[in-house]
Amino acid sequence: MTIDDLTEQPADTVAATSGRSRSYGEVVAALAGAQKPAKGAPAYSRFVNRRLGRYLAAAAYRLGLTPNIVTGISAAFSFTAIAVIALARPTVPVGVLVAAALVAGYAFDAADGQLARLRGGGSTSGEWLDHMVDSAKISSLHLAVLIGCFRFFGFAHQAWLLVPLAFTAVANVAFFGMILNDQLRRVAMADGRVVEQGAPSTLRSLLVIPTDYGVLCLAFLLLGWHHLFFGVYTFLLLASAGFLVLAAFKWFRDMSALD
Repeated sequence: MTIDDLTEQPADTVAATSGRSRSYGEVVAALAGAQKPAKGAPAYSRFVNRRLGRYLAAAAYRLGLTPNIVTGISAAFSFTAIAVIALARPTVPVGVLVAAALVAGYAFDAADGQLARLRGGGSTSGEWLDHMVDSAKISSLHLAVLIGCFRFFGFAHQAWLLVPLAFTAVANVAFFGMILNDQLRRVAMADGRVVEQGAPSTLRSLLVIPTDYGVLCLAFLLLGWHHLFFGVYTFLLLASAGFLVLAAFKWFRDMSALD
C-alpha cells in the first residue's frame, strides 16, 4: 500500500554509502537523501508514513533485520488490529488501540521496502510477500468493520452493512489497479519504451487525502463513537470510490500511451 521508491540513487549506491558501520542518524540521512516522493502519493503516506518508515528501516538495518521480518512485524500489528475490530466491543480505548496498531503496521509496511534498498535491493519473493500481505490486509480490514458493525452497532437498517462491503470492493480494485499499472510500466521500460512518471505535486497529495490508507487508520480513533466513526468511514468510501472512477479513466489513457 505504500509508495516507497528511492529514485534519486540506485539501490546499491544507497547501500554502499550507508554501511552497517554508520550510525543510526547517518543511515536515516542516507535514506532521506535518496528518496523522491512518487507522483500522486497522498499527503499522510508521503509526508508522515514515509518518514516513520525511514526511521524504522534505519533501526531495522542497524539491528540486522531482514525486509521479510519487517513485513512480518507489519502484518502482526495490522492483523492484530483487524481482529480487535471484529471481536472487541468498540469503545474509546479500543479505538485508540486499533488506530495505533494500524498506524504502526502501515509504518512498518513503508519500512520493509526502504530496508531492502538499504541492503542493496529488494527481491522478487520479498515483493511478492509484501503485496500478498497488503492484499489480505485490505480485504480483511473492511470485512472486520462489517463484522463489528453487525455485532455492536445496532443499525436500524441493515442496508448500512453494505458500506463496508462496498469499501472492500473499492479498496481491492484500487490496489489491483495500482499494482497492475506498476507492472505494466516495468514491462514497457524493459522493452525500451519511454514511460513518463510526472512530477510530484503537493497540491494533489493534499486533494487526495481522503483516499489515504493512513487517514483510514486514523479514523479508527473515532471507533468508540459509533455513528461518528461510521459517518467518517462512509465519507472515506465515497471519496475513494469517486477517486477510483476518475483514476480508472486516467490509468486507461496512460496504458494506451504505452501501446
